[in-house]
Amino acid sequence: MSLTGRRGILSSMIQDQIRKDLGKICQKLKINSSKLVLEHPADPQYGDYATNIAMHSWHNGYNSPFDLAEKIINTWRSNGLPSYLAKIDVAKPGFINLWLEKDFLISQVEEVIKKRNSFGRESLGKGKTIVVDYSSPNIARPFGIGHFRSTIIGQSIVNLYRFLGWEVIGINHLGDWGTQFGKLIYQIKNRRTKKKLTIKDLERLYVEFHQKVAKKPEIENEAREWFKKLEEGNKEAKEIWKECVEVSLKEFNRIYQRLGIKFDQTSGESFYQDKMKKVIEAAKKRKILVKSEGAWVVEFPDLKIPPALLIKSDGATTYETRDLASIDYRQNKWYPDLFVYEVGAEQTLHFRQIFAIAVKLGYGKAEQFIHVNHGLFYLPGIGKLSTRTGRTVYLEKILDESVKRAKKLGSQNQKIAEMVGVGAVKYFDLKNHPATNIAFDWQKMFALEGDSGPYLQYTYARCQSVLTKSGKDLKKEEFNFPHLHLKTEEQNLLRTIYKFPEVIQQAGEKFSPNLICSFLFDLAQKYNVFYNRLSILKADEAELISFRLFLTLAVSQVIKNGLQLLGIEAPEKM
Repeated sequence: MSLTGRRGILSSMIQDQIRKDLGKICQKLKINSSKLVLEHPADPQYGDYATNIAMHSWHNGYNSPFDLAEKIINTWRSNGLPSYLAKIDVAKPGFINLWLEKDFLISQVEEVIKKRNSFGRESLGKGKTIVVDYSSPNIARPFGIGHFRSTIIGQSIVNLYRFLGWEVIGINHLGDWGTQFGKLIYQIKNRRTKKKLTIKDLERLYVEFHQKVAKKPEIENEAREWFKKLEEGNKEAKEIWKECVEVSLKEFNRIYQRLGIKFDQTSGESFYQDKMKKVIEAAKKRKILVKSEGAWVVEFPDLKIPPALLIKSDGATTYETRDLASIDYRQNKWYPDLFVYEVGAEQTLHFRQIFAIAVKLGYGKAEQFIHVNHGLFYLPGIGKLSTRTGRTVYLEKILDESVKRAKKLGSQNQKIAEMVGVGAVKYFDLKNHPATNIAFDWQKMFALEGDSGPYLQYTYARCQSVLTKSGKDLKKEEFNFPHLHLKTEEQNLLRTIYKFPEVIQQAGEKFSPNLICSFLFDLAQKYNVFYNRLSILKADEAELISFRLFLTLAVSQVIKNGLQLLGIEAPEKM
């Protein structure tokens, strides 16, 4: 495919097109192009793309990588460069650098404006299904900052994969079953008051139980007995458990609404209570269950990791059994190509065990199961959070404080302050790689000159302000700029905008929303330099005013699209 005029190749295709065209040259020179990798040079003076293919292939008849690289580009030039390339060059010790044609870069501004909210959207996942398990808070505990990471990283992954054309099933797998409910039932049965329970009451009772155990270890056995009764369907135990679930869900749904989180399915571990028998029978049939001290486990001699407990010595099931039942259920309901779990890094061993068992049971292949693990959130003076010890920081308190701080930035409008405040907390998390541990920092979160959500929202609002002040209806303006002499600031924006679809794909492939954050921050910085150095509405020529307005519109649209994928709103004013 060749570029006709300024059109013909979409930005999301340009990498593939370069690989295809350069691959033909390599084939002509009998060079294996399977190792052809394209990257963006860190320094733009070395082009828009670079490849080190010559450094991998020069041994066959060439004196050096540089010699082979020169042979490649000379052959390509003699064959005729594709019209989307302005030039190609060689840099020591053998890199091939490529510069995109100005007309192609300008065409991408028009592409953004035409596609608007769909710019960057792909159909790469057409016909494929992905199940994303995320958030998954524990019933009977307030929504703490600790579950925030899984919630927003998971939602970003859901948004990304939908944008890339996948059928996405977002699941909230609630922690509504397990021995902790034996502890709660014990506490509720022994409390003095009969007043209606709140979410904070449930948390307090849970903390108090662990304080009591330190003095009276025997009550742990009583709690186990209550959970066993719950599993066996004891009416009293079930009624208490049901009240805990209802109180918790009411609290969670309120928080989810505030965060803009939407699931395709919400079901707790209890949903799989009648589905675990099938897992146990399958494990016995495949002869992977081993008896150990009265319990049943699965061993992993090849992986050299501890055994996984599926049935306790008292006959009770485990978290592992329920997770396997959920995989079996999801496999039979949706036939996913990928099972993704966004869960904290402390669960890494658990998921290695579960995925290995799932493969043994024939639920899928190893490469279909992915654990996106996130690091810890540390708050000053608190350290690692823990519900058992009562060291929980409620997410709602963080959000309320963030909204207050957003108002101090200048807008007293509650709706805008909510967008900025909630967006600030989300972005502060998402700009980090999921596996990174994060130290909470209000100052960095609201830095209007730094890598922050408010900075991106401010840049978007600045773009909207410029467009409004222009008084022009760009839909009626002709997009035609054949004689432009671009300034460096304009070139920098053009050489960034076209990368957006690539970044979306990379973020999806690597399950790393932070890549979108880095891209948006870079784009916003370049736009603000452009805004401060060049006149937009008072440029010397009408053509230049029109082009810079189109450029402003394209930047604002890309920022908006990127923020939406992160689950962050873009206010028109700030």
